[in-house]
Amino acid sequence: MGVVASAPAKVILFGEHFVVYGEPAIVLAIDKRAYVKVETRNDKRIYARSANLNIAGYFEEGVFHPEKGGENARYKLEPVKTVVDKVFELAGRNAGLNIEIRSTVPVAAGLGSSAAVAAATALAVAKTLDIELAKEEVFRITYEAERVVHGTPSGVDPAIATFGGALLFQMDTGVKPLEAEMDIPLVIGDTQIQRSTRDLVAKVRRLREKFPAVIEPIMRSGRKIVLHAIEAIKQQDLETLGELVDINHGLLCAVGVSHEALERLI
Repeated sequence: MGVVASAPAKVILFGEHFVVYGEPAIVLAIDKRAYVKVETRNDKRIYARSANLNIAGYFEEGVFHPEKGGENARYKLEPVKTVVDKVFELAGRNAGLNIEIRSTVPVAAGLGSSAAVAAATALAVAKTLDIELAKEEVFRITYEAERVVHGTPSGVDPAIATFGGALLFQMDTGVKPLEAEMDIPLVIGDTQIQRSTRDLVAKVRRLREKFPAVIEPIMRSGRKIVLHAIEAIKQQDLETLGELVDINHGLLCAVGVSHEALERLI
């Protein structure tokens, strides 16, 4: 039968990119999820397969052996192996595992697909080994997997994949649940243009290093938008929230992380 666990995708409503530099962000879980099924096997191999990505292979004695997808499979499945190793450390033992991943989350669309897979994997492997993980442990494990994917993640994606709901996130203060008394209706448009979070974060970093006097005030404006948005959510003021979304998008355009397809969509 095996064990199945799942974790949600996310949208960063405000604070995207600026959160990497210590600014606050408002992040919401959405009704797209990653599902991971784990079963034990008779050898010590860690076999993983993603039907969505059409990749498969197994890790044995630290070496990856691809079955589908070649080097891309290793790159995509390495974070899964990181999660497995971290859970093994906490359990004090290991086992051979079959890991099957399926997801309703678009990949490379800014919705936190890799963090959702990592969190679901941590939960499923832990349950397979009969150990309970505190949410803080799931967060830490997911964060380590995200480091493999993104290099220097902010922690937003692991936080929402672990805790769900609506969160205020800031790197130096951590996670705080947002009490949203209303449903926030969102239309998420997918341009079908994949992009790398690692590359976009690096792009903003280069701009900040080259023009700190220009970029840092933009980031501080992003912080003020978050504070206004918190009040709008408390007041159930969707009109103000929408206006703030428009202004926030202008800031993201200014730091070079929009795309002409997004502008047409808007």
